[in-house]
Amino acid sequence: MRRGHIIVCGLDDVGLRTVEQLHHAGVQVVVVEDDADPRLVRVARGWGVPVVVGSPRLIETLDEAGLATAAAVICVLADDLHTIEAALLTRENRPDIRVVVQLRNPAVGRALSALSISVLDVAGLSAPSLVESCLRTGVHDLSLDGHPFVAMRVIADADARLRTRFGSLAPLAVTGADGSDMVVCPGRDHRVRPGDLVTLFGTVAELAEAGLHSLAGGRRAPDRPGRLRSRWQMARSLLGAVDRRLAYVFGGLLMLATAAIVVLRLNYQEADGTRMSVLDAAYFTVETIATVGFGDFNFRSQQPWLRMFAIALMVCGVLLATTFFALLTNTLVTIRLEEALGNRRLRQLSGHVVVIGLGSVGVRAVERLAAMGIDVVVIERDENSRYAAQAREIGVPIIFGDATLPQTLHRAQLPSARAVAVLTSDDLVNLETGLAIRDQLGGDVPVVLRLFDRTLAATVERNFGLGQARSTAALAAPWFVGAALGLDVISTFYVGAQLMLVGRLTVAPGGGLDGLAMQDLSARTRVVAISRAAAAGALEHPPRRDTRFAAGDQAYLIGPYEELLQVLQRDTLSPSTLGAN
Repeated sequence: MRRGHIIVCGLDDVGLRTVEQLHHAGVQVVVVEDDADPRLVRVARGWGVPVVVGSPRLIETLDEAGLATAAAVICVLADDLHTIEAALLTRENRPDIRVVVQLRNPAVGRALSALSISVLDVAGLSAPSLVESCLRTGVHDLSLDGHPFVAMRVIADADARLRTRFGSLAPLAVTGADGSDMVVCPGRDHRVRPGDLVTLFGTVAELAEAGLHSLAGGRRAPDRPGRLRSRWQMARSLLGAVDRRLAYVFGGLLMLATAAIVVLRLNYQEADGTRMSVLDAAYFTVETIATVGFGDFNFRSQQPWLRMFAIALMVCGVLLATTFFALLTNTLVTIRLEEALGNRRLRQLSGHVVVIGLGSVGVRAVERLAAMGIDVVVIERDENSRYAAQAREIGVPIIFGDATLPQTLHRAQLPSARAVAVLTSDDLVNLETGLAIRDQLGGDVPVVLRLFDRTLAATVERNFGLGQARSTAALAAPWFVGAALGLDVISTFYVGAQLMLVGRLTVAPGGGLDGLAMQDLSARTRVVAISRAAAAGALEHPPRRDTRFAAGDQAYLIGPYEELLQVLQRDTLSPSTLGAN
């Protein structure tokens, strides 16, 4: 193996997309997989990428893949436990190598981070873009070196050059009103016409200066009324308290009955001197507590202390029994009311988002929407979903059922929804569900489908009119590639069908970018800000086109991920110099 290659462990989902992006960027890749889909193996080998068949949890397999000379290892196995094993084995044998892993468990992720292992979560990385696709705000909030920026999509309202209409805002893309091809990172002298879609980047102040302050300021959905949230939390707290008290009373009643059975078994005597059996003692105890004596047993001829015990047993038993039944009735009524109120809440929903599929991606999208104050309804097929409690904790109603059935969609108030996100992990299920939703809605409500296969996604968008198809693997893969190569990925988002990446690159001394003029970079890459090393990290925005990079500068770039990875090849982190690290 040539020095400086990257080992990718795992070829499913995000693994294939990561391999694809590294290959197209000119980086040498070796895949390690012991149970891959033969079709995916053929795809990888068709790119000329070698595939080592074996377990990445064995050092012999990693050695065969060239671990000794590798620059980085990316672990994206389907099983989290296998991912952890492979990452720890790599770290033990190569303490100096970059290790990037996909992991869903945050607690384990923090432990791995302490070992200098980069931990990424596909669901968390892709959720923001999926939510934006649902809401169609066209707004992406970004933070560069602690400074807030906004990428925003607007509709051109005049026939003018970008510089004239939008001032210092950096244009990221322009799509013609007639549906013409998108121009990525056009120059400021590019002319737009009324109706063109323009994606711009800048600060809130720059947006206001260009007359877009109302869009920037009003882009967030209003917060959910605090009264509704507080009432829901109160109901949950009350139900929890009732459950605890019911358990306490039942425990007290059980202890009293046990004590009475023991006392009667050892001390109660019939007229002929015989003692009670355990069954008779239990029967008489229940009879006494319930105060429904049938005359077959009595305390008239018993010792005085035992008759005093009987009095205490009846008083305490009645108190505990009546309290138990009162709390039990209250609990049952409360549960019934909650069910009724939940159905009523569903019937009253309007302007909500329906999320279908409560997996790792679905629950992240639900959490993000709820945090924005947007009402959400979840449809989930599996009643034992591990994320159901997590969704209920934030007050999101869940409908368990088949989302392809009209009655299930009707319960979710589909006609009054503002968007639908179909986020299960099965492409066929998502396609089937999308078609069922189309039959119910038409084309007025945004529908976002999660599809892994990009060819299928493009075909679905063209032929079925099912809205926007998004690949979580395509959204997350640039983060893994960037972490392996040394590019700090800040965000990924779609502009139309084009995936855009926001990254931070530190200019290496003597590298290909040191002393290079910004205008000499790819025309499809936009440098939106530079943190100058010579100016104690002061942020230069917007940078001038004749600005030159200097060693130690941190450049913030936006563009298609292929273009940004090519920029890496001009610096010391390019494939040709990875072996020198």
